[in-house]
Amino acid sequence: MILELPEISAIRRFSADDLRLELACALYARDRISAVTGADIAGIDLVSFQCALHERGIPRQYSASDLKEDLATLDKLFPA
Repeated sequence: MILELPEISAIRRFSADDLRLELACALYARDRISAVTGADIAGIDLVSFQCALHERGIPRQYSASDLKEDLATLDKLFPA
């Protein structure tokens, strides 16, 4: 996908990587994408994306499906 932006001096000071991260954070904050998808869009690992969210004051959203995945992982790691 190619995103064309107007030639505005305020935008020129940002690199493509900066804009991808800002877009990913904004979409995540609006609950439009997951953290994993945000990290993929930004081209960084999940922990770095979570740090970027924290730096911007965007709280981590923890859903019921996140909990299910975490519990399933714990069951695999520590079987009863």
